[in-house]
Amino acid sequence: MTLRLTVDRQAWLHHVHTHAADLGDSQHLVPVVKGNGYGFGRPLLIEQALSIATEIAVGTVFEAHDIPASHTPIVLTPVGDELPTSLPSNAVLVVGSQHHVNTLVSHGWSGRVIVKLRSSVQRFGVAGADVASVVSAVQAAGFEQHGWSVHPPLDGTAADHMQEIAQWLSVVPDNLPMYVSHIDASTLNTLRTAHSQRKIVARSGTSLWLGDKSMLTLGTDVLDVSRVNGGTAGYRNTPITGSGSLVVVGCGSSHGVAANAGDLSPFHFAKQRLTMLEPPHMHSTILFVQDGATCPTVNDIVDVQQPLTRVFADTIAWK
Repeated sequence: MTLRLTVDRQAWLHHVHTHAADLGDSQHLVPVVKGNGYGFGRPLLIEQALSIATEIAVGTVFEAHDIPASHTPIVLTPVGDELPTSLPSNAVLVVGSQHHVNTLVSHGWSGRVIVKLRSSVQRFGVAGADVASVVSAVQAAGFEQHGWSVHPPLDGTAADHMQEIAQWLSVVPDNLPMYVSHIDASTLNTLRTAHSQRKIVARSGTSLWLGDKSMLTLGTDVLDVSRVNGGTAGYRNTPITGSGSLVVVGCGSSHGVAANAGDLSPFHFAKQRLTMLEPPHMHSTILFVQDGATCPTVNDIVDVQQPLTRVFADTIAWK
């Protein structure tokens, strides 16, 4: 039972360091290492991030303890009803409203914060009319404001993102850094040139770690193949249509593997999509291959097409 991420080591390292250099030096780049570590796991990515930046962004306060004391954890999600004792004192937390400030006060926080500015994502962040009151609340709480941040959507063009960021750059004071996301190197340089008096820091996650998909392959091994002719199979006694083979592969919902958009199977073999008999379950998935189609055999590797931002590989194979 294995979900394996295979990585072309030299190509991946070249991409990471080239992309990082394009975005800025160690003072102007914040690698994002959160959640499942973009399929690599957080510890492995942190090793790389340590060499390219002095600050490393994490998803929540529960991930901040992964960052060594030599570097600063930047927490991207506001604090809820718990502040873990493992939270490093040098962490920088995010606030996007007066409520977020009050929450930190109630937890006894006394460190640094970044004020998140509202973007078209509409997830959380301070609206223009509320910036002054939130900044006043931050100061009254005794927090040190470390900077501003704005997070454009995934959708849209580089020009759209630049316009959204530029609007905020013209509104908030320029004495603190502006942390920006989802922006390419060319657009970033344009912004930095136009706002040379301000420090603009690029946060990068997906494009930094997963930029060129050709150097990454996700696969799972075939555990069992059995002939069938009708009947039912699986956890849900799913009807089998016609004759063919049941193919059991070694990954499932515990790995974060699920149907792709449009309920399409993520499994492929010999350049053919393999039909799932039923959705992935825990550590395996049952596939059905009709007679006449190319069928994998035990120990073959089946390709798994999944966003690496949601899967948990059992092992990483470097080549």
